[in-house]
Parts: sequence; structure tokens; C-alpha cells
Amino acid sequence: MTTAAPQGLPFLKGHGTENDFVIVPDHDGELDLTAAMVARFCDRRAGIGADGVLRVVRSAKHPEAAAMAAEAEWFMDYRNGDGTIAEMCGNGVRVFARYLERAGFAEAGDLPIATRAGVRRAHLAKNGDVTVDMGRVVLPEGGVEVFVGERRWPARNVNMGNPHAVAFVDDLAEAGDLLTSPVWEPAAAYPDGVNVEFVVDRGPGHVAMRVHERGSGETRSCGTGACAVMVAAARRDGLDPAVTGRPQTYTVDVPGGRLSVTEHPDGTVEMTGPAVIVATGVIDPAWLHEGA
Repeated sequence: MTTAAPQGLPFLKGHGTENDFVIVPDHDGELDLTAAMVARFCDRRAGIGADGVLRVVRSAKHPEAAAMAAEAEWFMDYRNGDGTIAEMCGNGVRVFARYLERAGFAEAGDLPIATRAGVRRAHLAKNGDVTVDMGRVVLPEGGVEVFVGERRWPARNVNMGNPHAVAFVDDLAEAGDLLTSPVWEPAAAYPDGVNVEFVVDRGPGHVAMRVHERGSGETRSCGTGACAVMVAAARRDGLDPAVTGRPQTYTVDVPGGRLSVTEHPDGTVEMTGPAVIVATGVIDPAWLHEGA
């Protein structure tokens, strides 16, 4: 394994509703991407700046994805901004799909992508939007509460391949600065940490949210979080597609834009939104090795 080619490490920068990523093409799985390297890439003052890193690897070349290689050629090795490994990133999948299209590995239409939460299917629309099949939602038993300072709220426990706690509030400002993670109880509900969403209503089938993503702090958008919010809002509103037999769609506003989320009667959730590549470049090898 190597840390970088002598001529430097190519990268791209992209975002989905301003949830931004450093994209590192490593098609044959040759890069030893350490947590320290990821944190340096994501540093907004001393690095490139991003909420996380999308490492692009052929599934057959990565031990965590080899079993999915027959179903999905490409594996999204996603890392949070602090270098920790995450199961899924909904905005990241859209940006990952856009990279594959740009690089000539995919065309408009359907595209399977391997993730640590399983294979996710993206659809690249000609209008620039990307729709992602986010898999089936899981609603774990038991209530949870989240705390910010002296405030506390009941929250809905939702799993979209990664864990979420969704709290409905009167004003998004009540969540505070979200620089540090809100506290939750019981602690055992999320042994590996949790993404916490704070939600207000904007109208029928329309909500807005802020989120603290574990390992990244507050981000401008969270795709799996938007899906978790949609499901939690639907259940709060007495809507369950498994019962009605009809899909349910909500508009979810995030600080970085707008997403459309649909839950289907079989429990699968689809998310539609933009995905943009904004820059390409090369990481200087001397800078990279300074932090090795």
C-alpha cells in the first residue's frame, strides 16, 4: 500500500446541497487512506476543506466490498471529516454517482453503488438531479431524548443504514450552534454515536432541518438525515405507506438547499437532489507527507 503517487494525489471537490466532499479516485485500492489524512484533507483552513471524503474504489479491490462486486462495480469508501469510517452518506452517494458519470464510468440512467450499508441504486437524470434508493428504513423500539444545554426533546430513533435521532422543535435556533454533539439518553441507544436532526414544519408535507453529523459537526445537509426526518415526520402525521399502500413524499429543506424524499409501501426510501462537481486538483505530496 502507498500513501500517494510521487507526482501528487489527484482529487475532486463536489457537493450535494452544500454537503461537500473531497473525492479521491483510488480505483484499484492502492491508497492507504488513514484517519489523519482524511482529517487533513477536510480541514477548512489548513487543508482542502470538506465534510467528508469519498474514496472511489472498485468493489472487487476492497475487502469490505468484494462480496458486492457482482452487483455493483464501484464501492463508496466514505469517511467523516474527523477520519472516522461511516456506513452511508446519502448526499455522498449522489456526488459519487456524479463523479462516475464525469469520469466516463456511468451514463444517465440507473447505477448500483456499493456502500458499507449495502448496495444503493442511483438514477442519474438528464436534468442534473440524482435519485438514490436509500434502502429500507428501520425504526428501532424504544424512545430516546436529546439535550442541548438545558433544553430537552423526545426524539424518534430512525436507522437509514446509519443511526439518527429526530427531534421536532419550535424553532431551529433552539438547537444551538451544533459545534459539539447533542447529548442523548439512553446512552446505550447509540453505542457508536448518532446523527441528530432538529426539525420544524414549513407546511403540509414540508419540513426544514438542521443536523449534527457524528464526526463532522453541523453540516449544510445530510441525505440519510433528510430521509430519517421524512419518515419521522410522516409517522408523527399519522402516515405510513405500509398501511395506506401509497407512497408518501415530503419536501425537506436543509441549510444548503432542498431535497425530495419518498417512502414506499415496502419501506424503501428514495431521495432526489442535486450533485455538483466544482473543482479538480492534485494534493501536493510534500504537504501530504508532512502529516504522515
